[in-house]
Amino acid sequence: MTGALNHHEIGQVTLLTNPVSGHGNAPRAAERALARLRQRGVDVVQIVGADAEHARRLVGDALDRGTDALVVAGGDGVITECLQALATTDIPLGIIPAGTGNDHAREYQIPREDPEAAADVVAAGWAETVDLGQIRDRRGVTKWFGTVAATGFDSLVSDRANRMRWPHGRMRYNLAMLAELSRLRLLPFRLVLDDRTGSLREIKADLTLAAVGNTRSYGGGMLICPNADHADGQLDITMVHCASRTRLIRLFPTVFTGTHVDLDDVTTARARSVAVDSAGISAYADGEYACQLPVTISAVPGALRILRPHSSVNPLPG
Repeated sequence: MTGALNHHEIGQVTLLTNPVSGHGNAPRAAERALARLRQRGVDVVQIVGADAEHARRLVGDALDRGTDALVVAGGDGVITECLQALATTDIPLGIIPAGTGNDHAREYQIPREDPEAAADVVAAGWAETVDLGQIRDRRGVTKWFGTVAATGFDSLVSDRANRMRWPHGRMRYNLAMLAELSRLRLLPFRLVLDDRTGSLREIKADLTLAAVGNTRSYGGGMLICPNADHADGQLDITMVHCASRTRLIRLFPTVFTGTHVDLDDVTTARARSVAVDSAGISAYADGEYACQLPVTISAVPGALRILRPHSSVNPLPG
């Protein structure tokens, strides 16, 4: 299933750049996209977020002033900050991919190595209406996300990487993963799934990780939820239960093809919402820290409009 695709007139956009995305490549990508947008007759207002809080404030001001689209030159982390403002509005999101993972761009077939081509997608003005995920913590605080929410081994690795001060970039994450592999253990999880009919199903299991996907991939192309559909009003849940380091290492390459879901160590489910709990475990979404478990994660149908190439989606008039 795909979401409705409608045409938007793009006359003026706000371009937000995260200067540290992609190890500092985002400003160059933004410059190239800016030049192409102006070539296409689009008026561009530039904003640069010094940090997450600053970016949120700038985005809020831009939406208050009015814009035909909010365009992000950066990665999934800055995109998720923008989702907090764009969710349930009529203002579409445009993406100039310039991060390390770029899983939003991957899902919506936005050119990841060509800022001019990505800018052409924005100028063309075709926006698909898609779902977002929403995480609600025990205090009732909510956070929107676009791709995958991770709990368990993945979030433990992210916790460790965030505590490390050296090295920088991908190597820090790799070292954190090796450290967590040395401590690999099954974690007691409780999940309560709510399907389309409103009936509840409880799962109590010792798991390596539980990933909840609105889209298929995280971590730069790992198809953790390979059958997820971003416009079906549901979430895909992938549960890995593997206590052996050797078996987990052998499983890892299959995540890039999505064939891990056929293995005995992996089970999957689908639900419109899922409550997730495991003591002492964090939830990450779009690669960013969200909150501590327990959480309730829900699919919110039609919560976002995203500018994307229209060739692979049947456009609707409008």
